[in-house]
Amino acid sequence: ADFLFQACGLAAWLAPCLTLWLGWTWLRGRRVASPAVRLAGYGLLACSASGILAEATPPHPWSGAFQAGGIAGYLLASALEGWLNPWGTLLLLGTAMILSLYLISSFSIGGLAERGETALRNWIGGFRWRRKPAAAGEPELEEPAPAGIITQAIEEKKGRRRAAAAAAGAGAYEAVPVSPPGLMADLSAQPLPIQDQVMAQEAARYLSEARAGSSTPPEAAGYAATAVLDDAPPWEPEIPIRTLEDGEPGDRRFDEAFPAPSAKPKREERRVTHFKLPGTHLLNQAAERQGYDSFELKEIAARIKAKLEEFNVLGNVVQINPGPVVTTFEFKPDAGVKIAKITTLSEDLCLGLQAESILIERIPGKPTVGIEVPNSRRETIALREIIESDEFNESGSKLTVALGKDISGRIRVTELEKMPHLLIAGSTGSGKSVMLNTLIMSMLFKSTPEEVRMIMVDPKRVELGIYDGIPHLLTPVITEPKKAVNALRNAVLEMERRLKLLASYGVRNIDQFNRKIRQKHEKPLSLFDDSRAGEQPEERPLPYILIVIDELADLMMLERAGVEESVIRLAQMARAVGMHLVLATQRPSVDVITGLIKANFPARISFRVATRVDSRTVLDVMGAEHLLGKGDMLFLPPGTSRLLRVHGAFVTEGEITEVVDFWRNQAQPDYDQSYLLAPPSEDGEADEAEEFDGEEDPLYRDAVRVVLEMGKASTSILQRRLRLGYGRAARILDMMQRDGIIGPPDGSRPRDVLKRPDWLDEVDGALR
Repeated sequence: ADFLFQACGLAAWLAPCLTLWLGWTWLRGRRVASPAVRLAGYGLLACSASGILAEATPPHPWSGAFQAGGIAGYLLASALEGWLNPWGTLLLLGTAMILSLYLISSFSIGGLAERGETALRNWIGGFRWRRKPAAAGEPELEEPAPAGIITQAIEEKKGRRRAAAAAAGAGAYEAVPVSPPGLMADLSAQPLPIQDQVMAQEAARYLSEARAGSSTPPEAAGYAATAVLDDAPPWEPEIPIRTLEDGEPGDRRFDEAFPAPSAKPKREERRVTHFKLPGTHLLNQAAERQGYDSFELKEIAARIKAKLEEFNVLGNVVQINPGPVVTTFEFKPDAGVKIAKITTLSEDLCLGLQAESILIERIPGKPTVGIEVPNSRRETIALREIIESDEFNESGSKLTVALGKDISGRIRVTELEKMPHLLIAGSTGSGKSVMLNTLIMSMLFKSTPEEVRMIMVDPKRVELGIYDGIPHLLTPVITEPKKAVNALRNAVLEMERRLKLLASYGVRNIDQFNRKIRQKHEKPLSLFDDSRAGEQPEERPLPYILIVIDELADLMMLERAGVEESVIRLAQMARAVGMHLVLATQRPSVDVITGLIKANFPARISFRVATRVDSRTVLDVMGAEHLLGKGDMLFLPPGTSRLLRVHGAFVTEGEITEVVDFWRNQAQPDYDQSYLLAPPSEDGEADEAEEFDGEEDPLYRDAVRVVLEMGKASTSILQRRLRLGYGRAARILDMMQRDGIIGPPDGSRPRDVLKRPDWLDEVDGALR
């Protein structure tokens, strides 16, 4: 104390006063904002007060003990008098004292004006309210409600909030939607400042319960708003959690890609009486849905915001949409934040949230960005739930495909007729084979063998063999590449035949043709009815033909030219005649999915792939490498460039066996073996490689002579010299190797000739 009096003089009394004020502030629970600024204000106040006391008092010591301004005040005043006169020194020190008071206090001239304006407005409003006559049936009040009612309502509300906070701290969280409080219409007729509006909202909520049993004048709301400005905690808007039960619309991208079924009544279709569609009791029941933890979701939202702020990306999470597999956090960036800066932070968010993968994409129709975070507990989507849905049953297409659920949990189905062909790609274990099974099972639940026939190609021999023997098959499940090529070529011929048939009837598609045939005949012919087999085939309704190829890469490796040509021709022209392709591959490289194939397959599905290059090959954009696997897919609908994320339905092998046995017990398959044979060429003769066998080929001796003369053997030499096809030339070379004329193949080099050039003449002479 003596040191303070010697140094600062009478200004030393500021130290205990400021200490008492600071302690009182802390006891009341208020936070001291900017301690460094306030500490600087305290120092400036002490210096300015000491200087003013030293300048305003006589130079001799005060009371004979010490100077009024102390040593510090004397030195400061003496230094300033050397530059300024005494009045200038007092003016400067006074200005410094006012500035120090502003720094250490929360005094605001603007706030004082606003409070005065609010008080004046409340007084005027109360005066008008007392003069306003009461409406019919309402009591006329002459005085405002006593302040005790408002205080009691506020204290009761605070008690309930403390109890709710204590229960929440113990872990009692409920999965219920949360929404921010609304504005009360009777707060005030004039606009308030933003801070006053927020406080008035809380006050209005307190008053709404206090008014339950009594009438309160409108001016009480204004009084309550003023009363809680100092005591009420700051209001923070809570993040709403929207689910399907809340009626929140889902992702608008799906609404564009999957239009709702038309409300027009479906025409009555005739079915063969001895065919029955399977029931959903053959499928497993869907598991019970698990709820979500609202506290956990809000905690993740806070972590997302904090992680983005580390990279100077400011904004707020405005809504949370829980889904079966992922939860979408809608992040609204502040002005000036580019969306490209947010999308590049997916890996950093994965690190901060400890998530497997995160997708970030703009939400159409909203000023927000969707951050899709995997759920800690993921739901398995059962095929039965999709088959039993209204979306699947109300679809009138025989080629309806049950996809699964979107990120919001809505059931999604699509029609293969509108695609009209589908390309599926994905790495091993990503869900590609399950998607093929789901697609085929959708057809088996929706259509009979009279309506849809299938050709299945399974080079791996283990995926589609379970469907062998169902009456929907047009051929047995094809496992040999050569027969697969023949089936594709014969499918092209069938397409051309159907196009000519539709042209002769003057119709544009298969639906119009079948409708005209049904109108012409009272009862359509069955493909399994042999009693009227002598009638013309064009008198029968044409079934849809679905061609499913499980592994395109194997066929492209063995028969690239034939497979690519047939696939492209079918993709370009087969839609009108009801023939559709479904291609699947686990190696989505450019040599398998060529540019021509991609151009004719606008609808594509990509499961999780290994690299970004594979994702760009399939979808033309990156993102599939961040999928979760196990049915998580990106769907590119036809006619749009927006990717849609869908979680595919799961079907077990036991469920497939039950449905397949159901169809096998109804009818035997009616195979058309001609699809497995080589198609006829343009001149009507059979393919050269299949027509001749062994030495019966009339060009075999000529080919041997050419090889002996050239001294080397290759398919290109025989094709050029004898004008043969590739298949026939390769077959002749194999026969020459069997006869010991040429050696085995040696890579890309021609084969070695093992006989002398005059060997054939010696053979002819010996035969004579």
